[in-house]
Amino acid sequence: MDLPQPEVNELTRPYWDALRTGHLVFQRCGCGHAWLPARHECPACLASAPGHARWERASGRGTLVSWVVYHTAYHPAFESRLPYNVALVQLEEGPRLLTNIVDGHEALTAEVADAAVELKVEWEGDLALARFRLAARAPAA
Repeated sequence: MDLPQPEVNELTRPYWDALRTGHLVFQRCGCGHAWLPARHECPACLASAPGHARWERASGRGTLVSWVVYHTAYHPAFESRLPYNVALVQLEEGPRLLTNIVDGHEALTAEVADAAVELKVEWEGDLALARFRLAARAPAA
């Protein structure tokens, strides 16, 4: 079964186009607030985009906030991927993003809470997706 596809429209196209080139972008309002996913108004001050919001390129670095490992597929397209994880990552620039950790669910233990993560753009057919890997850690002294 085919995976569900995102709606690519005038609002979301900059996000998907950036991923196709290997970069992650987010919106930032003139008030300073940054967010994902794309929307027409700032969730902090409610100013309407365009004019108040601009797209910015993310560094690709962030922090693993939380995750869950699914052992049940709630959509038939995900049955062959079980178990799979869904993670919440906070980008260095502030926005949070629901994503996957590519290191596999076995790597997701209590020790990786608040771990540094790095962007890894992965392709699903002709769709580029923002996923993350656990960042390399310095060896213990």
